[in-house]
Amino acid sequence: PQQPTRRPGRWRLGLAAGLVGAALIGGGAGAGVMALTDDDSVSTAGGGSAQPVVITDPDNATSTTAAAAVAAPSVVTLYVSSGSGSGSGSGVVLSADGYVLTNNHVVTLDSSTEQASVQVRTADGTLYDATVVGTDPSSDLAVVQLQGASGLTPVTFADSDDVQVGDLAVAIGAPLGLSNTVTDGIISATNRAVATGSDQEQTVIDALQTDAAINPGNSGGPLVDAAGQVVGINTAIASVATSDLPGQQSGQSGNIGVGFAIPANTAQRIAQEIIDTGSATHALLGVTARTASDGDQSAVGTGAQLVTVQDGSPAADAGLQAGEVITAVDDRVVTTSTELTAAIRSAQPGDTVTLTVRRGDDSSEVDVTLDASE
Repeated sequence: PQQPTRRPGRWRLGLAAGLVGAALIGGGAGAGVMALTDDDSVSTAGGGSAQPVVITDPDNATSTTAAAAVAAPSVVTLYVSSGSGSGSGSGVVLSADGYVLTNNHVVTLDSSTEQASVQVRTADGTLYDATVVGTDPSSDLAVVQLQGASGLTPVTFADSDDVQVGDLAVAIGAPLGLSNTVTDGIISATNRAVATGSDQEQTVIDALQTDAAINPGNSGGPLVDAAGQVVGINTAIASVATSDLPGQQSGQSGNIGVGFAIPANTAQRIAQEIIDTGSATHALLGVTARTASDGDQSAVGTGAQLVTVQDGSPAADAGLQAGEVITAVDDRVVTTSTELTAAIRSAQPGDTVTLTVRRGDDSSEVDVTLDASE
């Protein structure tokens, strides 16, 4: 979808805290108040040795301690290299025989290569060579398989649809290459439509927002709940872009308490599809859209206005036409084209959704059965 004009110099959105030692992608983003970072000022810190999370004082352990002790054995650090550069990120163990879920931008070095060499260090310090099973740039997810691995501890996924604002959120990963780093916070928002990447390779995520500290290298690592179950895969952070905010210095980057994770239900479905077929499918509506507003000078979105409707698509079959404005998907309000994209991508192919459509001064509901698109 076309993006609204963004206000320059306010915020920028970096891929999950990017890759340690690799430049972050630059380009347009989301709902008009973010732009992607394009600097490579992050340096790699030494952190190759594993630091297991162990409860040594059970009587005084916190919820964060307990959650980390459960999840940390299933968190890994990825080291990725190619002729053009190198970087590191995080991941989670999916199976005892070595399937690992991470971000697409980790294994492709921010989309700079498809031929990277990957090694993975597990929580106990063992280093494995790994191969890429498949990637899904649309959701920023990828699966790799460790060679010769056995007896690993898979993560347990929670139902991310049950996540509530205010729930405990614990991020585990390798920020700046520091393996098994644990930070905590809360779930700040759910169903947050976030767009990352360039206009040519844009990823739109129906994200969980958290204030748990996420930094370069956390990419692909888990966001877990109080029970140590994965509710999301960390993928992006917002950071201060310029010095036009009072008290901020230019060049400041890293965690500012606004991080984003791919919901566990989406991550788990796509990971399984990649393992089964090498690729993933996505729900298809069959339209392009732009953000509608009350006037040319207004920065407030009032819906997603359809620009084109593809012939033979679910949207065309439901009678949708260019110029109409979608203002809700089921009970979820839509104010921008990014929010429409995120809402559709959070559904599964074959799902039937109810769209609220504004035609002039009239509004009606239209049921649409979504198709599948790779």
